[in-house]
Amino acid sequence: MTAIATDKGFTLIELVIVIIIIGILAAVAVPKFIDISQDAKTAATTGVAGAISSANSINYAARSANSSKGVAVTNCTDGATLLQVGLPTGYTITAAAAAAGTTVTCTLTGPGSTTATFTVTGIA
Repeated sequence: MTAIATDKGFTLIELVIVIIIIGILAAVAVPKFIDISQDAKTAATTGVAGAISSANSINYAARSANSSKGVAVTNCTDGATLLQVGLPTGYTITAAAAAAGTTVTCTLTGPGSTTATFTVTGIA
């Protein structure tokens, strides 16, 4: 003799247990996601600051070799002009003078009030 199963579907208890497990996973995942978004904002600000530092190095070398190349840098805010498309929306640079031949550490503020530092070397 063979037994014929007539049960189909899930019981109410099984469904409730699955819903509870999904709720616990969501409660654990949401704080992690919030931390990741703040990390992403910090990383973006650090990336833009690095791009400005790199662009300044290239500009300084080009202008030192030939004064008709590159642009003059006399302030931290001139770092924005060194980027090919300019400073992205939502970013600001704190102004500080950069005399010719001196390297100055500047502050970039980005999304979520994240900050990063970069350097510019003044050149006429």
